[in-house]
Formats: sequence, C-alpha cells, structure tokens
Amino acid sequence: MHFIGVFNQDGGMLRTMDLGAFADRARAIMGEHGHTLEARIVRGTNLRSELVRAATDSSAQALLVGGGDGTISAAADVCFQTGMPLAVVPAGTMNLFARALKIPLNPEEAVKALAVGSTVGVDIATANGRPFVHQYSVGIHTRLVRIRESIMYNSRWGKILASLRAFRLAVSRPPRFLAEIRTPRGSEIREASGITVSNNLLGEGHIPHADAIDRGVLGVYVIEPMSALKLAKLSLRVVLGTWKAHPMVSEKEVTFVSLRFRKRKPSDQALIDGELIALEPQVDIQIHPGALNVIAPLVQPAVVAA
Repeated sequence: MHFIGVFNQDGGMLRTMDLGAFADRARAIMGEHGHTLEARIVRGTNLRSELVRAATDSSAQALLVGGGDGTISAAADVCFQTGMPLAVVPAGTMNLFARALKIPLNPEEAVKALAVGSTVGVDIATANGRPFVHQYSVGIHTRLVRIRESIMYNSRWGKILASLRAFRLAVSRPPRFLAEIRTPRGSEIREASGITVSNNLLGEGHIPHADAIDRGVLGVYVIEPMSALKLAKLSLRVVLGTWKAHPMVSEKEVTFVSLRFRKRKPSDQALIDGELIALEPQVDIQIHPGALNVIAPLVQPAVVAA
C-alpha cells in the first residue's frame, strides 16, 4: 500500500521532534512491511490544503496523518469526504480518537502498529453537516477552551498549565443556559451547565473517549446547573473516569439529536473536536455508521480471548 504522510509540524509533540528523522524512520518501518510512504511536513496554516491535495493524489492509497486532535479531526473530515482511508499517528495532549481506535500513543509505535493493520469502517458524526470524530459541546467545556486559547503557551506542558488555569477561571462562574433537545424519543427543554454529543457512547474508567466507534449511535450528555464547588468535584471525576455515575449528569443513546438555543447571543460559541466555532441557533447532529475508513491495528489474540 502507498501511504502519503502529512505531518503537522505545529501540532502537539511534533513541534519538538526532528520530523525529518521521524519521517525517515516511518518510511523504513512501512518498507519492512511492504508499504511505501511519501512524507510531507507542513505548517498548521497549510494543513487543510495539503490534506486535500494528498487525499486526491492519484498515487495515494491511504493517508498517514500525524498531529494533535485538531489535526486528526481535520484529516478525518477530508477522508470522510473523499473516501480515502486514514491512518492516525497520535502526537497531541489527549489523542482521543487514537485511544478509541486502540492505537499506541507513542508515534513510532503507532506507525509499527499501523504497518500491520487493516482497513475498517468506523462511525463519524456531523453537526449541521460539519464532521466530527469525538464530540460537539456547548457550555462549560466551551468556556474552558475559550479561556485556555487566550493564554499563551509554547509546549505540551505549557498547554497543560494553561488548561489548569483556564479550568479554575471557567468553574468560578458556571454557565447556565436553556436548550431544547429533540431526539427520536421526543423533545424536552433542559436547563444546563453543559451539553456534549459524542460519536458513540463515552466509556468509563478513563478520560472521556468512546470505547467503541462502530455501534452507529450518538451519546447525549447533559450536565445540570450546579455550583462552582460541585462543578469542580465533577471535573475531578471526569479525570478519574467516574463521572457517568454523577446524579447531575444524564446520558442518552440516540441516532439523531437536534439542539435549539432560544436565548443565544451572537458571541456564543460551541466546541467541535476541540475547535471553537460560532454557536448556531439550531444544530442537527447525526451519526454516519461505518462511513469513515481507517487503518486500525490488528486485535491481539489475548484481547479477543478476554
């Protein structure tokens, strides 16, 4: 198989790596398993155009994309539109989609796993037609990211420290808003501090990501309005992976959800796979089962037995 590799030199840990040396190593690993790799190292500002160019290259049989969650989300969007298989090399802070695909979080180990992987179809969701692989959020998560993005940082640890500071500021005044939530089960108006819609249900016992992304469902999570102290305690449970049992968090499994925000301000924002966007008055979210082709590591026999 011929891979075109697109590596975002401004994304995640790739900022501090010798990308030329990494590309050479990735090329050698692929060659050991009968594949070829053409590596393209790009700036973040040129990422989207390069992804489109690579996905429409007549020689490409799959894209090998390295970067953080934002880079991988952009690549999934392009691959969803073109049908090109996507191989994920995680190099960000959270690497949520890579975790869901059971890809090793070390970039070199990821390439080794992908070199012996196979192409499978997994789910992808859209919000008003815009694809996402992890989640669409409004409320507290959006406020946290908006504050963090206003804080300057130049490294992975800088981003973590900025996130901690943003967390303190975000929970000091918990958001509270009204939303009409319509699903195939009916419609309801909810007051919330946060709403998240995920590509498949989020798992437990770890940071929030789906344990399986091929069930053809959305997860709808509503956080009821709560005090700053309660919200801080809930955030700790998110880190520990025990948040789903919280009495003020609800979960629904659906195939479609429409969110309508009656008192939206022009400055209000939403979050889609970590990227801030303008909040639209109504957002229709649906799942597309098996519509994204990815290269996934082979399941080990011990895992199958378990």
